[in-house]
Amino acid sequence: MGLYAGFDLHSSNTYVGIIDGEGKRVWKRKLRNDPDLISESLRQYKKDIVGIVVESTYNWYWLVDRMMTEGYAMHLANPSRIQQYSGLKHGDDEHDAFWLAEMLRLKILPEGYIYPKEQRPLRDLLRKRGHLVKLRTSLIVSLQSILARNVGAKMNANHMKALKKDHVTPLLAGNDDLTLAGRVSKEAIDSLTKQIKSIEVVVERKMHLKKPYDILLSLPGVGRVLGLTIMMETGSIDRFPEVGNYVSYCRKVPAVRFSNDKKKGTSNRKNGNKYLSWAYAEAAEHARRLDPDARDYYVRKRKKTNDPIAHSALAHKLARASYYMMRDGVPFKPEKAFA
Repeated sequence: MGLYAGFDLHSSNTYVGIIDGEGKRVWKRKLRNDPDLISESLRQYKKDIVGIVVESTYNWYWLVDRMMTEGYAMHLANPSRIQQYSGLKHGDDEHDAFWLAEMLRLKILPEGYIYPKEQRPLRDLLRKRGHLVKLRTSLIVSLQSILARNVGAKMNANHMKALKKDHVTPLLAGNDDLTLAGRVSKEAIDSLTKQIKSIEVVVERKMHLKKPYDILLSLPGVGRVLGLTIMMETGSIDRFPEVGNYVSYCRKVPAVRFSNDKKKGTSNRKNGNKYLSWAYAEAAEHARRLDPDARDYYVRKRKKTNDPIAHSALAHKLARASYYMMRDGVPFKPEKAFA
């Protein structure tokens, strides 16, 4: 009779619970996050362990990789879909570990995707690029506000990001405080721009858009780096049976609950991939400005709602379109996407 193990992973320790095929608790232990210690502690049960469950927390890589190297069958639990004990009044690490094992035994474990180990470093590098882009955008927006408040000037982001010429600080000359604010902002923006470009050089040298992801370049607002981001964050498109599954994973569906035609709150808006959410939001912003069909769709939506909702609707359309493009290997068709 096989054994099932649940790992309740934390930042500094892991609670391990093992049950048998009938759900009886066989072994439990709280262990510090030491790969060798955890491996040695499980050795006595290794030949009988059918599978191990680890919850998809921020720090699961090292533990899952080590256990897979040891030959264990690993399962990554999706925490947003886990059904807790009904009516449970008390919960702790021990209960959580055994519940993970129990769900695996009962075949009701909502599983996440274990992304291939060899591809994760480049994916994390692309995520760092996205983080730097967000920081740069916040600095640009802040600087635009300073210019608008103090000198009534309006400057687009591309001029602020220009490395060869400083378009910003001359506008703030005459006041030492504003000049300093403009100068440090511009220097920070330029520094981030250089770091972003350095990441892009490495990524484009080491990665290429493979079929069917190369078709993403026909999607409005998507260039090579954004296409690589979508490819790396999506993984195999086959793991999404329907377009709705993919769009939900991209956080591009409304997270609102209604009852009797009345809004009763919001669902888990953080369920899904925040990096894909950002990627399609970026694509929508570029498409809105550069693609006529996308811009027309955005304008039609904006007339009925407002700017943020129209932008979200465009991002939703792009995510839906990309699903069919990746699944079927067909280029973007605006007449279908924006009909």
